Amino acid sequence: MNIYQFAKQMEVDGEKYYRVLADQSNSAGLKKIFLMLADEEVKHYKVIDLMSRGENRPELAEPKILEKVKNVFAEMKDTEPHPRIDTTDATQSYLRARDIEEESRNFYQQQADRVENKTQAGIFLLLAREEGKHLRIMENIVEFVSRPEPGNWLENAEWHHLDNF
Repeated sequence: MNIYQFAKQMEVDGEKYYRVLADQSNSAGLKKIFLMLADEEVKHYKVIDLMSRGENRPELAEPKILEKVKNVFAEMKDTEPHPRIDTTDATQSYLRARDIEEESRNFYQQQADRVENKTQAGIFLLLAREEGKHLRIMENIVEFVSRPEPGNWLENAEWHHLDNF
């Protein structure tokens, strides 16, 4: 399996996993975030597919996912002040998603160093940065569901640390 096939399969698996998390979520806000992440994985798949066919200029639009996630959490603060989340199973699933995002980010960073085509290296770096954003989102969701009182986290959440990506 070449790097493009591997990357495409990684993105397909990521999309499926986020859709499962969305289906399992009792929180409308988290469901919305997981569906956004699934859609991002589809975009990544399309870019990699173009690269695998020799398209050296596929453009990955700068998604505004962090801003959208911040808005969802702001909405949750008003509409779901105390969301019901099974913190044991949910936390394990979210930790797995976090780990997958970290592996994806690392994979794309490694591929950027390996490919000779500068345009493709840049695309891999952009994908690594996007996966880094997904990683930060999942880290924050893990923090959210791991707190004894998730509502307090929503009340006090400051998302400024996500703006650096």
